[in-house]
Amino acid sequence: MSARAKDPEISFEVADVENLPFESESFDGVLLSAMVHHLPDPSACAAEVYRVLVKGGRFMAFDPNRMNPFMYLYRDPSSPFYSSVGVTENERPILAWRTADVFRRAGFSVESDFLSGLSYQYIASGLMRHLLPIYNEIDKRAFSPSIFKRFRAFVLTSGKK
Repeated sequence: MSARAKDPEISFEVADVENLPFESESFDGVLLSAMVHHLPDPSACAAEVYRVLVKGGRFMAFDPNRMNPFMYLYRDPSSPFYSSVGVTENERPILAWRTADVFRRAGFSVESDFLSGLSYQYIASGLMRHLLPIYNEIDKRAFSPSIFKRFRAFVLTSGKK
């Protein structure tokens, strides 16, 4: 069932995040869900998000963390264990400080946080898919102590205009 069919009261738009078809200062919030890590340079995205937000508006971005050992080993092209199965051309895990810098340069006050413990149900690689229960358990337990916070699987970047 499509999102439109589930809730016809909501308007859905497909658009280029680097050239949004919306008036300036027309949104209170923007969610960039697992998207920034697909952009070769997220600067234009950050500028557009800034443009469409009202003063005091907020954004939130959710992306895989390059500092997480599993994300690095499996999804970073510089890793000897990199798998390109199911990966888009520019996809790579992000570094929290770099993403925060991009959004700061666009004019936002920015914070970063980190999240682990989300259980994967599926990944494209058949071989790695069999290891998911082990990965999910390690991810949940190993990165829960606050001392390992920066190594959690996902970066949550948020900011205010």
